[in-house]
Amino acid sequence: MTATATTPAVSQKHPLLGLAPGLALTAGIAISAYALRLIPGVATLSPMIISVLIGALIHNTMGHIAGTGEGVNFSLRRILRLSIVLIGLQITAQQAMEVGVGGVSVIAFALVSTLAATILVGRMLGVSRGVALLIGVGTSICGASAIVAAKAATGGEDDDAAYAVAGITLFGTIAMFLYPALAGVLHLSQAQFGLWAGASVHEVAQAVFASGQGGPEALQIGTIAKLTRVAMMAPVIILLGEIYFRLGLVGGGERGKPPFPWFLVGFLAMAALNSVIAIPAEVSGPIRATTVFLLSMAMAAMGLHTNLRHVFKAGLRPLALGLFASAFISVTALILIKFAL
Repeated sequence: MTATATTPAVSQKHPLLGLAPGLALTAGIAISAYALRLIPGVATLSPMIISVLIGALIHNTMGHIAGTGEGVNFSLRRILRLSIVLIGLQITAQQAMEVGVGGVSVIAFALVSTLAATILVGRMLGVSRGVALLIGVGTSICGASAIVAAKAATGGEDDDAAYAVAGITLFGTIAMFLYPALAGVLHLSQAQFGLWAGASVHEVAQAVFASGQGGPEALQIGTIAKLTRVAMMAPVIILLGEIYFRLGLVGGGERGKPPFPWFLVGFLAMAALNSVIAIPAEVSGPIRATTVFLLSMAMAAMGLHTNLRHVFKAGLRPLALGLFASAFISVTALILIKFAL
């Protein structure tokens, strides 16, 4: 009784002591994810994806680890938001200009139409609103980062986000190898192939890998196109959060106030800063590496909140929806590139 009663007081006097065990756990999982990528074949998966899988494995085999709750929650919320802000330093307005007005139009149309179609088809398939939204956001914007940002803005469920991340990982990985195989069959130039991969492959790492198989020009265009797509995350997620609030759909007890995601304003501010100030590679490189590590910690925390029974209970319909969304954005972007540019 005495130990239980004094624990909150200690945590209040020394906040870091309350956070330390959970932060150590999520950081340890992230480090383990990096280590696992040294295994041949595993390197194709991002450390973020591996982290959420390890976290889910721990939670569903060992249960909740005593004393880690505060730090895990801090990783899932504060560290996640910080990492998304830092992503802004990887994007500049000049990069979007290099893609051109036509390229940006393709990216924007494919993004919006995929999100709308996924939500609509999700309703037809009987997939829950939360899962359908997160699958649509992850497919149309930038995979796991967009999923966790949308979850934060709309008060979504951790289990729903975990299912969406799993689907995005599966279909994004397939796209990494399928796109290069189709490049010759579709008679795409390097520029066209790069734009196609950047406009439709899910994760940044997946899009860069896929576009790189098309040659140096494809890699450059694909990377810029993908980062341009990432830049669209902020306005889309902010708008979704506002719509959810207006319709009274926000979860997580946030109904009393608009769930305005200020961290996305920070994201835009960092992108604006990166557009006007040339950040040297000696600085941007470590920042990029730190961002991925922090995102991996946040994904580990998500895994530690994930109940696999709930994920498996969702069945195959969400997986079918993920397949539809991936095919939709791929075909839409390809048609626009081939016949509209």
